Amino acid sequence: MLRKIRIALAALFLIGITLLFVGTGHEWWGWMAKLQFLPSCLALNFGVIVGILLLTFVFGRIYCSVICPLGVFQDLVNSIRMKVAPRKVSFRKENVIVRLIVLGASIGSIVTGTQVFILLIAPYSAYGRIVRSFVSTLTGGPVVLPLVLVGCVTLVVVGVCAWIWGREYCNTICPVGTVLSLVSRFSLFKPVIDRSMCVSCGKCEKSCKAACIDSKNKNIDYSRCVDCFDCMSNCKLGGLKYKFAPGRVAKAEAPAKAEAAADKGRRAFIASIGMIGASAISAKAQNMKVDGGLAEVKDKVNPERSERLVPFGAGSVKNFYDKCTACQLCVSACPNGVLRPSTDLEHLLQPVMGYEKGYCRPECTKCSEVCPAGAIKPLAKGEKLTTHIGVAKVNLDLCVTRTDGVACGNCSRHCPVGAIVMVKDPEGKFMVPSVAEELCIGCGACENLCPSRPISAITVNGLTVHRNG
Repeated sequence: MLRKIRIALAALFLIGITLLFVGTGHEWWGWMAKLQFLPSCLALNFGVIVGILLLTFVFGRIYCSVICPLGVFQDLVNSIRMKVAPRKVSFRKENVIVRLIVLGASIGSIVTGTQVFILLIAPYSAYGRIVRSFVSTLTGGPVVLPLVLVGCVTLVVVGVCAWIWGREYCNTICPVGTVLSLVSRFSLFKPVIDRSMCVSCGKCEKSCKAACIDSKNKNIDYSRCVDCFDCMSNCKLGGLKYKFAPGRVAKAEAPAKAEAAADKGRRAFIASIGMIGASAISAKAQNMKVDGGLAEVKDKVNPERSERLVPFGAGSVKNFYDKCTACQLCVSACPNGVLRPSTDLEHLLQPVMGYEKGYCRPECTKCSEVCPAGAIKPLAKGEKLTTHIGVAKVNLDLCVTRTDGVACGNCSRHCPVGAIVMVKDPEGKFMVPSVAEELCIGCGACENLCPSRPISAITVNGLTVHRNG
């Protein structure tokens, strides 16, 4: 029964989080993103952090087998492998040195602000890049080559590891798995080998995806056990049972009736893949708004900016890039195509803003609602109108009013805060835009709707530190 419940919950989380990255269901599944451990650490979401640590201390590494999408994905790969070509697993000792080196490098990456290392191996972000790389390819959307390459390489590496070694990636490379393993060693509830019932047949060891069961010595390495409960289903003699057993070494248990094997779990996983594939394909039918729903704007080019633009709610450029895990969730949630993965090495795959496809509509707070890492903090609906992320600057040499003699004023008409007014140009011949910098919030409506191509006559430069009021 425990195994069936675990599989049902894992399938729910895998489908829900996948739909989030596909770009749909944020109102239903958004809370799942908030439960991810590493983003919660970066966001200093102590409630979630303490909750996950307590969950691990009481029940073991349930997080890794239910909540973490990359962990559930590996279970799916392992399940298919055991169906297609069952392999015999032997107990492997914990690779402490490698785990601690990777964990130390991950912490160093966060502390020093050189996020590339932790971004590449963080489980939640890695899974997000895998999904986004396939979604952008299958739906015919903008293809960011570094994202597709990193996503495909991650899929191959994690998939091959899961196919050959089961949960080796989680138990050797993943920094979240290492942190939780420090707690799970002392979990209160855990699978226990009943020495009086065990006949040393080795079935539990041969099918353990984490290679953490030593059937010869009748021991379990609880630092690597992910509480999948497969071992209990494989033991027909009741030699394994999930029970209250505080401390690192579980005591012998009296004979108990074995749990019946459950093959429906694997069917549930396979069915979930079908649903995920259908979701990705259905995303192709969603028409992305590019300019507020008025008219399609083509052939725009993102201009050079004196400072990067980062989303409303980020607070500052430094805060955004220090905490962003490049999970791509804000990219998938953005309805106007303002956010996309960066291709420069300094901020590789972390989101970058651009207004050539759309602008950041003042009433939209999607990215702030879904960010789990605190890189974009929640905003109230009207708060964007008093938050300044950038300042527009006019290039009169490109303005069509001055170059073509056409009365335009598009930027002034569409500015949501009235920061742009039309004034006489220096020669007194034409009406051209002038920006009141103290009013401009940097939303990009002016830049996006400017008819000048390929570079808009009015562009937005970001503010290093955002200001309110």
